[in-house]
Amino acid sequence: MGAADIVPGVSGGTVAFITGIYPRLLHALRSFDLAVLRLLLRGDVRGAWQHVDGAFLFSLLAGILTSVFTLARLISWLLYTYPEPLWSLFFGLILASALLLFGQIGAREKRHWAMLALGFGIALYVSVAPGGSFIDGELGVFLAGFIAICAMILPGISGSFILVLLGMYSVVLTAVKELDIVLILILATGAGCGLLCFSRLLYWLLSRFRDLTIALLTGFLFGSLAMVWPWKRVAGWMLDRHGEMRAVQQLPVLPQEYLARTGDDPMVIACVVMAFVGFFCVWFVDHRWGKLKVEIE
Repeated sequence: MGAADIVPGVSGGTVAFITGIYPRLLHALRSFDLAVLRLLLRGDVRGAWQHVDGAFLFSLLAGILTSVFTLARLISWLLYTYPEPLWSLFFGLILASALLLFGQIGAREKRHWAMLALGFGIALYVSVAPGGSFIDGELGVFLAGFIAICAMILPGISGSFILVLLGMYSVVLTAVKELDIVLILILATGAGCGLLCFSRLLYWLLSRFRDLTIALLTGFLFGSLAMVWPWKRVAGWMLDRHGEMRAVQQLPVLPQEYLARTGDDPMVIACVVMAFVGFFCVWFVDHRWGKLKVEIE
């Protein structure tokens, strides 16, 4: 999840779906309630730890942080050096996840197709929307964390891409690379607040309107394919705070147009291979262990 969240366009929530931990993650996050506060006030630390599934959350958080701090430079290098095969890998992962998730909907009625179309439209808009500027300073970092974390646990909508749209991605990535503890703590506080609020809403939707919510999430996944399409053309530029031009809007194109516009090798064969690798990985995990299931008790 940490590696996925570094890439602008890939959702950590998608990885949670692929690995089958999504329902448990939502259940653990919504367990931070008054009951755990009462346990802590009584001094029952062990009971509070078990109430919030602490071992699971600690392991997950440790893995995410390890990935973020160890892979930030590697992912940045891959995005700069071999962007097309990397995007293709995620394209295959997301496409397979969307197809398997869609298969979990029972009787598909018009309302399910409508929710699928709604999710597709929202994710597609987010995928091609131009970036902008956001509130400067610590307040902007806090709000960026609050908003982005909601997207990070939504399959198909990338929290890091939301940071790009808000104009805060470079600020956050620089803070991680340079270990700016103050900004990291402010961002984490905003993310924690957003996570606790949004996870409750999503858990409630899945428990009450399971098929409709899954249809919406499936639409998010299908719509996000435009975000991870390996060949894009820049449709909008923006002058950042350092006085440098930065691409803020990219649109999918075919490999031939990509070659004509950029002069870069589209690496079609490598991209196709990596897309199949990503697709096969998800299929194998689901076929071998049946992981891609969404059941909320």
